[in-house]
Amino acid sequence: MTPELSRTLNAISMLAVSLVLLLAFVYQLALYELPCPLCLLQRVGFVAVGVGLGLNLLYGARPRHYALMLIAALYGGSVSVRQILLHIVPGTGHYGSPVLGLHYYTWAAICFFLILLGTAVMLLFDRQYADDTSDQPRFGGSTLAKVAFFIMLGLAVLNVGSTLLECGPGICADPPTSYKVIDELGSNN
Repeated sequence: MTPELSRTLNAISMLAVSLVLLLAFVYQLALYELPCPLCLLQRVGFVAVGVGLGLNLLYGARPRHYALMLIAALYGGSVSVRQILLHIVPGTGHYGSPVLGLHYYTWAAICFFLILLGTAVMLLFDRQYADDTSDQPRFGGSTLAKVAFFIMLGLAVLNVGSTLLECGPGICADPPTSYKVIDELGSNN
């Protein structure tokens, strides 16, 4: 696999992870389904996968960037499976609306598994590291890579802002019922 093909695949992967985060925001804003603390931790996992992909786009593919993605996907997958296990017992309920019959946390577990699989496959191709001798950023080239990078960056910032609005500087409510900071500002007036 050439470095150019690797960059393109990393950009497409970053767009796919961005789509997952974007869909979570759509459900959060359109259906007012605030993310629970475990959901927020899963978003952290997706953003951390995006960091690994972003490093590959910025500095070229490196095994250590893929390792970061593997660790992030293991973390996110663990949180997802924890949430699945919390809701698997009959009568314990669930959290959020189902999407195509599965809840968000189940889809997150599937996505993290696919990230683990895809990252492991990408590690099989040594030629993608052939011309990576410099640690200097070289974010030139592909418009797709730039678009993917900045979409992920924007979604990461939106996630931080949304979490601060929902939880404030303290511990997040479980289950969340409102945006804590907005409520506090409204009650002060």
